[in-house]
Amino acid sequence: MLGDAITSGDGATRRALILVENLSVPFDRRVWQECTTLRDAGWEVHVICPRGEKRDREPETVIDGVRIHRYPLRAATGGPAGYLREYGSALWHTARLARRVGPVDVVHACNPPDLLFLPALWLKRRGARFVFDQHDLVPELYLSRFDRGKDLLYRAVCALERRTYRAADIVLATNESYRDVAIRRGGRRPEDVFVVRSAPQTDRFQPVSPEPELKRGKPHLLCYLGVMGPQDGVDYALRALAKLRDEFGRSDWHAVFVGAGDAFDAMVELSRELGLCEQVQFTGRIPDADLVRYLSTADVCLSPDPRNPLNDVSTMNKVLEYMAMGRPIVSFDLREARVSAGDAAVYAPANDEAEFAGLIALLLDDPEQRARMGRIGQERISGPLSWRNSQASLLAAYAAACPEHTPVSAGDPVRTGKRPRS
Repeated sequence: MLGDAITSGDGATRRALILVENLSVPFDRRVWQECTTLRDAGWEVHVICPRGEKRDREPETVIDGVRIHRYPLRAATGGPAGYLREYGSALWHTARLARRVGPVDVVHACNPPDLLFLPALWLKRRGARFVFDQHDLVPELYLSRFDRGKDLLYRAVCALERRTYRAADIVLATNESYRDVAIRRGGRRPEDVFVVRSAPQTDRFQPVSPEPELKRGKPHLLCYLGVMGPQDGVDYALRALAKLRDEFGRSDWHAVFVGAGDAFDAMVELSRELGLCEQVQFTGRIPDADLVRYLSTADVCLSPDPRNPLNDVSTMNKVLEYMAMGRPIVSFDLREARVSAGDAAVYAPANDEAEFAGLIALLLDDPEQRARMGRIGQERISGPLSWRNSQASLLAAYAAACPEHTPVSAGDPVRTGKRPRS
């Protein structure tokens, strides 16, 4: 436990309500880590989120002391009208369930979308403080995902982001690049923006003995883990693998792509078109135990996110998870990829598939460098990028949002409201 219960002057336990629209909880790992950190610090934590498709299906449940309220939601299809239906339904259910939860001291809204400031404003009028947890830069996400330029919808998402910044009392940023946006574009005071980095759950990513049979008879295994959306670069990875085979003459590898998303079917088809079906395997989403087996066996892990307005300034969870497992990484040269991975990765010029393929070949031929990079990654995850540091920043942000809260036991500088060094 991080400490005793957080109370007000009248001795009542403080209540936090976390709003999520993009993923179910506890499947959303970042949100779940925040929930358990707050719970351990003495907060009574409630979450409102959508139900998952194959997990997190109960309408209401209590998991490890966190009460989760879930609503049915169908993901958007069919363009803008589909998003209007999805977000309208999410807002209605969120407001309905927030009334059921009742008064809270903090409403903590996680984007995307930048619409949850609406129920947050309703709760602010009833005395809550609003913490905006900015998981994504939605204007950059729009530009990167839809390739429509700065059209009317782009201007609309910018306006919603401005309204969210304006409504928030405190902003949580996932890295320094996002913090800079909150200050520069959002007009927020630097002292009101806290960096709370996402970090892998190290108990979930514990290496096991490699299983050579996963390599399908090849000397080497390449692994991709993550979402497969239009902006995630799986197509770049597949074209790089085709070049690895055709231009570098390398057929001594098998590749596995773990995950799912909007582009999954298109990526399977692209693999077929490139003649990679015999060497590339798509698993879809798999249990954690199977994921760990693949990562423990992998010789090189792939982070093919192309440079675009979103990816260049975003922290990729898969990079952190590869590092936790001690795997060397090939990445395109992105600003925040270098901040996260440092020397645990090698970097191809942005969006250059031939260079990406060449770096894979170099690593496959150098087991000592692979081992050295893996050690560097694990040291970074257990040190400067550990969730312990993010916990301190999260609790400092809550102390700044609610300075009138009185910890039962003082002494920890985070618990007494002093901001830790980032």
